[in-house]
Amino acid sequence: MKKALFTTLLIEKSPQSLPLGAACVASAAKSDPRSKDLLQVELIDFNREEREIIKLYDTKGTKADYAIGQYIAGVIAGKNPDFVCFSVYVWNHLILEEAALTLKKLLPDIITLAGGPEVTADPYAFRSFDYLVSGNGESATKEVLLKLSGCDKTEELDGVYYFDGIKTIPLATTGRAHPCPPEQLSSPYLDGTIDASRYGGALWELARGCPFKCSYCYESKGENRVSYFPMERIEKELELFESQKIPQVFVLDPTYNASKERALKMLKMIKQKTHGMFFYFEARAEFIDRELARAFSEIPCALQIGMQSADPEVLKNVHRTLDKKKFVKNIGYLNEAGVTFGFDLIYGLPGDTLKGFKKSIDFALSLYPNNLELFCLSVLPGTKLHDDAKGFDLVWQQMPPYNVLRTPTFDEGALAEAKSLSQAVNLFYTQGRAVSWFNSILYPLHQAPSAFFTDFERYLKANQIQVEECCDPRKIRKIQKAFVQKKFEERHLQKLLPVTFDLIELYGALSDADGEGLKSTVHLNYWPDDLLSEYALDLAFFAASSRKHVSTVKVRPSVNGAVWE
Repeated sequence: MKKALFTTLLIEKSPQSLPLGAACVASAAKSDPRSKDLLQVELIDFNREEREIIKLYDTKGTKADYAIGQYIAGVIAGKNPDFVCFSVYVWNHLILEEAALTLKKLLPDIITLAGGPEVTADPYAFRSFDYLVSGNGESATKEVLLKLSGCDKTEELDGVYYFDGIKTIPLATTGRAHPCPPEQLSSPYLDGTIDASRYGGALWELARGCPFKCSYCYESKGENRVSYFPMERIEKELELFESQKIPQVFVLDPTYNASKERALKMLKMIKQKTHGMFFYFEARAEFIDRELARAFSEIPCALQIGMQSADPEVLKNVHRTLDKKKFVKNIGYLNEAGVTFGFDLIYGLPGDTLKGFKKSIDFALSLYPNNLELFCLSVLPGTKLHDDAKGFDLVWQQMPPYNVLRTPTFDEGALAEAKSLSQAVNLFYTQGRAVSWFNSILYPLHQAPSAFFTDFERYLKANQIQVEECCDPRKIRKIQKAFVQKKFEERHLQKLLPVTFDLIELYGALSDADGEGLKSTVHLNYWPDDLLSEYALDLAFFAASSRKHVSTVKVRPSVNGAVWE
């Protein structure tokens, strides 16, 4: 019997980084009846937060990637596999290539395979692996392993390439592996290939494919349709997560609410079968209505919505659309229902400018998102944008992470400023959990959010505050208060500082209790009930009309959310 090891390198050990791709391919190989007496399947993963890997980053500097690849190879070689299948992504591309090369030196007879988004994009770019699988890997990888293990009844190897040491040779006329229908795929959770409890949560795949063609996404050149996993499988996986007391689930379905009927059915099932489990969804704003918003509000969840830009003309360049009026109306349903949500924005899009990016920030924050995720555009190989990039005169990194370096409307300086601005937004607003009071402090300052954050960015630089070192919520609140005090004093608004500081501390403590389960003691100038009322949204009115009452409040987590006493 041959031993097949499936592996990858994760960014971190977390639910979002759970090695689901490798697990799905391993599960497919294990579940095929033909492999019973031919293949012994094992899944192993590494992550950048492992002690040994952190040590290599600390000691090897620019050569860390090579050292980590060699470390991974050493661990794998100790298991003496016959085959090693790597899942290759933007963040582990170079390291896993080094691991494969080192493995060949340690175990000359070993056969290596690679798949994943990076390989699918350009299988001819890889020269470190024996076999390459382009497209969905479940069927093709399994067939390669069975063929190499002596099984004669293997199918044609669509989407498979062989590197003979000099050139890459396709083993079929079809460049990509045919996707296996979801109903024919085994579940890596149900068959025990992977245990979500080891990662603190699960990645839950409900569908594959996307009906949209956003040109910066890998799906831009995929099939223009969605294939859903059977409800029977989904229900069994949900029951398993509940029995394992999985605390959080990240739903893998890029347009979860594209089918309203299915989305509502799923939300009802989640409500009935889980207790206290938190769900993260990706959603399209144009499909949200009042009924769907109410359904989301009935389970513990958060939605992440890809806005990318607030400029419809910019979005046209990447095959997206935006109806601002409809967007605002539908997001209003989420706010009305009390649903937690956030937005994604991209800087460096074709046709966008720094000024346009700032306008997108202003538009996004006017809708009260809980978080704002800001990214530099990546020109990923294998995407429609990669094909179109020269037509837009884009200049980008030719190696991972493929970030854009320059566009005709977004030069190097503007991109650097957008990056710094994004870090400032992330620190003050997202990490600082400022949604409940942020727009209230802007009103008396008569500033747009982007102008406020530009000033905050300068403040950070002037005070030599390193954004990367600001992870503690309490430390962030100190920075927030110091900057707001500076801004208010410049505008002679000192009388608003007591209520502002109370809001920052009280909402911060409530967020700490909800998010991290932390207990806090908060010293306030006003009654908590008054601070949590709608009157506190207008700082000037509140300061003029509310009676001060110095108090000490204890905030703690509970099964029904944060409470104070």
